[in-house]
Amino acid sequence: MKKIFLTTILLIVGIFAFATIHGEADIKFEKNTHDFGTFSEDSAEVTCTFKFTNTGDGMLIIHQAIASCGCTVPQYSKEPIKPGESGEIVVTYNGAGRFPGHFKKSITVRTNGKNEIVRLYITGDMTPSTKK
Repeated sequence: MKKIFLTTILLIVGIFAFATIHGEADIKFEKNTHDFGTFSEDSAEVTCTFKFTNTGDGMLIIHQAIASCGCTVPQYSKEPIKPGESGEIVVTYNGAGRFPGHFKKSITVRTNGKNEIVRLYITGDMTPSTKK
């Protein structure tokens, strides 16, 4: 009985010590939405950058960034971000072959942070090609 009690206490202490040493990450974006405004179908590929900071006290890991459409591609570093350091997610929208007009796409970012899921949004208006 004493062994079970002692093992349980050591396990609990170990879990709290691990959590204290490693801390908890937290991702904070400068902005969650980017509006490309109006651009022509002639230059259908546009790119923006979402900058973020790890405001937590543990290492931040971005597990994945998934776009709501194949026309949108997010790129990010797979390296852990230390507390207080910054990073970025570069998002490219390619409207080639798509219908002109207004669009709104989302990028779902999954991390090990306090907020495990963060959504970023891009919007814009693509005008028809002037080339005939």
